[in-house]
Amino acid sequence: MKLIQRIGYYLGGFSIGLILLAFFLRGKNTSCDYGPNARTIKNISIKKRLLSDETKAIMNTHDIDTTTITNLILTGDVNFQESDTKSEDCKTYVIENKLNKSNIALHIKNCDSVATVLSIDFK
Repeated sequence: MKLIQRIGYYLGGFSIGLILLAFFLRGKNTSCDYGPNARTIKNISIKKRLLSDETKAIMNTHDIDTTTITNLILTGDVNFQESDTKSEDCKTYVIENKLNKSNIALHIKNCDSVATVLSIDFK
């Protein structure tokens, strides 16, 4: 068998495999959240979110709404050095991001069914 025939068989089988894979995964809600940052943010984002009184006051003074908070969480980076990940019941995470050219840090208490935004720090 010539080299060109081998390549043709390989590409034919590969393309059939891709088509079958696309067919089986078409309706599934799959994601690839394998890193610790992505897993933590996904875990926080799927839970009911509460705001502390301090957070509400900061949001009112800086004209921030809940949609902005959600976007800051989804696009932010978790600072694990400043986070309290050793707690048994509720862990506290620090998510860093930028808002209007200023650095911002969200302190979020992540419990079993609720994630509470404790404070917002502008740096």
